Amino acid sequence: MSNIPTPAPDEHNEHDDAFLERELGLAARGIELVKMEGRVFLRFSGEARYEGLRVPYRLVPSHGVLAKPSKWRKMDPQARRELVAGRATEDAVQRLHSDTWEFVRDIAEEADEFGWDPMLFLDVLAELETSEPAEYVFQRISQRLTHAAEREQEERHAARTKESINLAEYPQSFEVAHRMPRKFIALLGPTNSGKTHRAMEALAKAGSGVYLAPLRLLALENYERLQAARPHGREIKVSLVTGEERRLAEGATHVASTVEMLDTKTAVEVAVIDEIQMLADRDRGAAWTAAVCGAPASTVYLVGAPEARRAIEALAERLEVPLEVHVLKRMAPLAMEPLPVRKLSNLRRGDAVIAFSRREVLMWRDMITEKGLSVATVYGNLSPEVRRAQAERFREGQADIVVGTDALAMGLNMPIARIVMTTAVKYNGYEEEEISAALAKQIAGRAGRYGVHEEGFVAGYDDDTHEVMRALMKEKIPPVAATGFAVAPSLEQLHRISSVTGETSLVKLLRRFVHNIDVPDGFFYPRITEEQNERAEWLDTLPLSVAEKFMLSLVPISSKVPVLQSAWEHWSLSLAKKKICKLQPHAQELFWMNLQEVEDTCRMYSAYAWLGYRAPEHFPSIGMAQELAREASERVDALLQQQNAAARKRQGGKQGGKQGARRGR
Repeated sequence: MSNIPTPAPDEHNEHDDAFLERELGLAARGIELVKMEGRVFLRFSGEARYEGLRVPYRLVPSHGVLAKPSKWRKMDPQARRELVAGRATEDAVQRLHSDTWEFVRDIAEEADEFGWDPMLFLDVLAELETSEPAEYVFQRISQRLTHAAEREQEERHAARTKESINLAEYPQSFEVAHRMPRKFIALLGPTNSGKTHRAMEALAKAGSGVYLAPLRLLALENYERLQAARPHGREIKVSLVTGEERRLAEGATHVASTVEMLDTKTAVEVAVIDEIQMLADRDRGAAWTAAVCGAPASTVYLVGAPEARRAIEALAERLEVPLEVHVLKRMAPLAMEPLPVRKLSNLRRGDAVIAFSRREVLMWRDMITEKGLSVATVYGNLSPEVRRAQAERFREGQADIVVGTDALAMGLNMPIARIVMTTAVKYNGYEEEEISAALAKQIAGRAGRYGVHEEGFVAGYDDDTHEVMRALMKEKIPPVAATGFAVAPSLEQLHRISSVTGETSLVKLLRRFVHNIDVPDGFFYPRITEEQNERAEWLDTLPLSVAEKFMLSLVPISSKVPVLQSAWEHWSLSLAKKKICKLQPHAQELFWMNLQEVEDTCRMYSAYAWLGYRAPEHFPSIGMAQELAREASERVDALLQQQNAAARKRQGGKQGGKQGARRGR
């Protein structure tokens, strides 16, 4: 019996593999037989040379993986020999060498573009311990180089963007205002303090001027106010300029405009910037920053709430403009009612009932009308013309009560005796939350119109709302921040970024504006709206210029209303195809629509007019759009009146039924 131990199966395999390597002369040809990572494979070694580079490599060829170890162990020596011999051919060696040389050349040339040493990426070819075939290794290294190139490109573009736009120089971009001597007069006070009246008197007396409003409705109201004014017995020639409408008077000396439509090139004597506290508004604050920095007027009146004082002082100091501040007090006192309203029967003529959605407004309107009271209705979805017609009805006593959203808080001077809050909770675009003290006070301030009522009152409809309003009326409103003033991108700025980066994607240009421009001390701060960013992503899929995409991203239309979003997409696609998009008369369509549909139709025509003023060659039906919007407005007003009349008729029927029942008894 022999004392020599019998080799274990793995030892047999190792012995057989070593014999196989020697028999086929693999080592002499730079080939290894390797077991690793659950695989048996061949690895070829060599050196690729390119323009002075010597790049050693140890790589697995395309068909270098032979088998899993379990399968390899079961193979007899002859089968292994045939498999290895078939894969370790001179052709396979040459093919891998050629592929590696081409890869080394490509990496060397790409690295050279950025001034990098290609060995930073290629030295791993000799050190890799992997069973992955060479093509996967090449792919990973190429990705590393691509990512490094993207990072380098990003850093270069970021640096160039920062060099191209410095927000500290933002005021200088308004050349006319920057060069002329200006003076700021701040008229600050609560609602019903007469601040707007004082500013408008100064504007009417000036030889030329501009009124800047937060709403089309206010621009329209003060346009008519200036037309009716007769300073020194003379008539004022006034133009109205909003995004959707132009009423241009020949030889006009004055303009009533929405704040976004400020003409920064034409110098005037007086400018009035209304609701100056909107400097703090998340989406529109940038328009007020631009107005303060760019209003080309010798005297600029800044009209608004007292909490804007610190912000105004900071801006005046930064712009080196002298500032006068006048703080005005409310002319008619405002008080909380001792008790909540609690019942519809406790509402009275002169009340304004506040809810925070169109649906709630219409629900309260119906409930109040069924109690026999006539109602005027005001909410954000209504066109300025309809809101004004409804307000006029209340003002002239044709409606007992006005039911509205916080749209009542800005503009629309009405003889409201008492504000009744149905709730103190409002949807902010993300969630339901309690309204701020600033909004509560602005709404409440509409009660007690000076010259009509000696005192204004505020009440909650229910106990909870009443107590919340009582607390909010006592709360101190935080001041508007005195730094971080919002600046929105201009087309000129986006073109400047595009010229230094070569990018034409609106999403990328907006992102660079927000993240890469120079913001030295944060006094001015770049802002874009979420809606603009979302639109930019879709617009980037269309063959449009940067200017066209930027214009379309700003169309004043709600993307949350499907019919309006669909219209916007249609206009965008038409512009991308360079088609002329004309409007067609709607015949009697409006009469078959419900209230919501007519409101949306009105908004759609207004948005078309907005586009038409900016791209008339592609959207030429501006006059028709305005006419159709007017017709839709009139239809909305008629529908609101019909619904009011129907509700009162139902109430009359109920009353008659009750009286008949009593007589029957």
